[in-house]
Amino acid sequence: MVMSKATQTGASSVHLQKFSVEYEFPVHFTENLFSPANPVLRDTICRLEPEKRHRCIVFVDDGLTVSLPNLSERITGYATHYRSHIDLVADPIRIPGGEKIKSDLHFTEQMHQALFDHHIDRHSFVIAIGGGAVLDAVGLVAATAHRGIRHIRVPTTVLSQNDSGVGVKNGVNLFGQKNYIGTFAPPFAVLNDSHFIKALPVRDRVAGMAEAVKVALIRDGEFFRWLEINSDALSIFEPPAMTTMISRCAQLHMRQIGQGGDPFETGSARPLDYGHWSAHKLEGMTRYHLRHGEAVAIGIALDARYSVLRGLLKPGDEDRICYLLEALGFRLWHAALEKRNSQGELEVLQGLHDFREHLGGELTITLLSDIGIGVEVHEMDDTLLADAIAWMKMRQAA
Repeated sequence: MVMSKATQTGASSVHLQKFSVEYEFPVHFTENLFSPANPVLRDTICRLEPEKRHRCIVFVDDGLTVSLPNLSERITGYATHYRSHIDLVADPIRIPGGEKIKSDLHFTEQMHQALFDHHIDRHSFVIAIGGGAVLDAVGLVAATAHRGIRHIRVPTTVLSQNDSGVGVKNGVNLFGQKNYIGTFAPPFAVLNDSHFIKALPVRDRVAGMAEAVKVALIRDGEFFRWLEINSDALSIFEPPAMTTMISRCAQLHMRQIGQGGDPFETGSARPLDYGHWSAHKLEGMTRYHLRHGEAVAIGIALDARYSVLRGLLKPGDEDRICYLLEALGFRLWHAALEKRNSQGELEVLQGLHDFREHLGGELTITLLSDIGIGVEVHEMDDTLLADAIAWMKMRQAA
């Protein structure tokens, strides 16, 4: 509903325009998405216009061509099988995965060029198949071409299936700042295929579980206890445990985004960024040799210890959190934590200033008051942070 309110003062008038827009998109959990026997992708594309033949362009994370060398053929075969509904305008286009695609605007321009060359309009579909970085970059392209093209995400990593894939953010890096250029634009749909998880390298399967620990710590103590109980099964990637973990984590992220009151982050609170202020800085400091999830695990441990030092979290709970992360396969120390700048200051603490700038000037950090309960603070003590880092180093050496 559109409302307009006018006030008159002398020769001046002010009209207040107010409206709301409802967003809705399906999140599917399936297997073998590109098998002709699986109609999920076709049904998703036809969701609004069942009788129409829809133009589609597909971008694929080139890392998948190693683990799944016949993926492109499977995609084109699927489109051929459903040719009455799907018009694949070109063979799947390979693009770099990881931070490479987000750190060079050349790739963004190339994707825009592909959309232009193939006459992809606002009723066409841009389909992104890959990890979180690929979804971020393709999502930005889809959101900015023609002011918004329908975008279907097919996350292929634990991290993207249980976290970023179900979110509403897109972006790439610039000026050394992660996600400096970006949009809030919900996808048309998210299609999670467990087949991709089975093909992941071990390191990437481990890295994605950090976000499950994170969201459990701030929103669901019972889920945290489930992670503890099932840590052995998760550490060897047993499919039933992995499927439950990914699904529950995704649901919690969706609930926070949809019901948390601030889906487009107009305020300063970022509860889903627990552990991220240092993680983003560590990623850049290590030139992204640290995976995002690996850096988040370190950030979770750091902020858990800091929460104890601030008197917010019960002593001993930080150990419990670290034990779980380590049981899942994380190493909770990196030498970059000790790196100092020319003024002798810990360089990782610059992440707080970057985070404050990203929020618009008011620092808001999520810490823990209990396992399952996040709490917002507006200042961080550098001395206590240094003590927390020293504790982490000592713990690693023990």
